[in-house]
Amino acid sequence: MTRTEDINTLKLELRLIEQWEKDQKDLFFWEKLGRLPFAILDRLTPKFIQDKIGLALDELGSYVQSGGRYLISKEQMYRKFFPNEDRDSEMDLNRIGQLPLSRMDEMANSITKSSSNTATVQGATTGIGGIFTLAIDIPLLLGISIKALQEIAISYGYDPTEKSERIFIVKCLQFSSSDIVGKKAILEDLAAFHSNEQSAQVMSQLQGWREVMLTYRDNFGWKKIAQLIPIAGILFGAYLNRSTLQDVTETGRMMYRKRRILEKLNAVEADEQGS
Repeated sequence: MTRTEDINTLKLELRLIEQWEKDQKDLFFWEKLGRLPFAILDRLTPKFIQDKIGLALDELGSYVQSGGRYLISKEQMYRKFFPNEDRDSEMDLNRIGQLPLSRMDEMANSITKSSSNTATVQGATTGIGGIFTLAIDIPLLLGISIKALQEIAISYGYDPTEKSERIFIVKCLQFSSSDIVGKKAILEDLAAFHSNEQSAQVMSQLQGWREVMLTYRDNFGWKKIAQLIPIAGILFGAYLNRSTLQDVTETGRMMYRKRRILEKLNAVEADEQGS
């Protein structure tokens, strides 16, 4: 493997991510409070909206199991890294994994920016109609989130079409919207990926995808209140969708970045032992 960073640089970057993980475990009171309106308003939500939300959850289950309609084109992302190559040349994600970390970060940051902008426009658009447009908003926002996380996976040299990566992506989605207890548990799950020791317990969590997405859905409590008022929902929808995508993509960047750093460190240490 081509060495693109020295061991001290990689260890420093790893410590920064570990500090970020520690910071994520601190949950403010208002974050817990923000989930209460959903529980209160859930009974008041019209059945057709409940059905639409349930359909979105089912589609996410399909994504975990087979990729469903949320799978993106790996080839398009690959060509962004190697635009001058013959389009008929074989795609090799390992080549991305051997690039400098700064190049991967650059691509991941551009994904964060573009997906956040898309979510902002979408949130403003669906905010026009008040609470009834939430039935459209949630599936669209989930789709943008999943697409962004898949692109971030490719940015660090991982294949989002593999089942294990789909689990990892949904775990990142869950982490971004979990409370302090949930974050601790998910970090333990993700540690299996970081160490390349994906246990049977982690793989079996395919069966728990619905709980993951219900947690994600619960984060829309304040948004449901805001969207009770048509037009005013434009501002709330735009702001909350943008912040949601920023949280999701930040989690994806940090978690995939950590995996890549650990793999680079292992490669450097193996080279040093072999020399």
